Amino acid sequence: MSYGLLRGKKGIITGALDERSIAWQVARRAAEEGASVVMTNAPVALRLGQPRQLAEKLGAPLIPADLTQVSDIEKLYEETLKHFGGPVDFLLHSIGMSPNVRKEKAYPDIDYDFYIKTLDVSAISFHKMLKIGRDKGALAKGGSIVALSYIAAQRVFPAYGDMSDAKALLESIARMFGYFLGKELGVRINIVSQSPTPTTAGTGIRGFQTMYDYADQMSPLGNASAEACADFIIALFSDLTRSVTMQTLYHDGGFSMMGIAPQLLSGNG
Repeated sequence: MSYGLLRGKKGIITGALDERSIAWQVARRAAEEGASVVMTNAPVALRLGQPRQLAEKLGAPLIPADLTQVSDIEKLYEETLKHFGGPVDFLLHSIGMSPNVRKEKAYPDIDYDFYIKTLDVSAISFHKMLKIGRDKGALAKGGSIVALSYIAAQRVFPAYGDMSDAKALLESIARMFGYFLGKELGVRINIVSQSPTPTTAGTGIRGFQTMYDYADQMSPLGNASAEACADFIIALFSDLTRSVTMQTLYHDGGFSMMGIAPQLLSGNG
């Protein structure tokens, strides 16, 4: 069902890979709510995933960009400004990657070159996008920016490895830039901390299914789906949340507030 929440708005969606990805669902829902979008992903992701078919379906430009590279981000904003004829009203940061996690390196034994790559892709890229967007006048007054996180930024999930550090940094960047962009442009920046979600990236984490099942049993409402997360992000992009900023918002079926679930103690989960 469409409510026209984003009618006339323009935005950038990063990281849509396939139908399982949250960014894919956000792009789809944004279009349904009346928005025009530009999609972007790294060149390697464009070869491995299916974002071109979604872009074609939505009539959206698909601009290749490595968001760790300043020159690529500058080009992304320049082409987006040209396409829309003005700044964007919303932005989704939905990229993350850890070579250490992919290679199943335990947190105490991580490779530091890989660690720097994790932080650059998963968090520092967000800072670069905000800084360059600000410098280029690509962020509209009163706009809304959302980035995706996970509760491992705040609590210990050993298998999440150095991605925990990256997500903690991401959340800090949202708070800091939320102050500056809020004061300057009335732009709000929020983090959505989502349930374990069976995306291509998520399922690459060792023990993901166990994490998923545990969270599903612990959460009173069960795990939140990618589609439900997209709906929540659309609400954050809309004017209905115009006074919400600098928050980490847990979209996880109540998992983050739980201590223990009786069914897990009884073995009846």
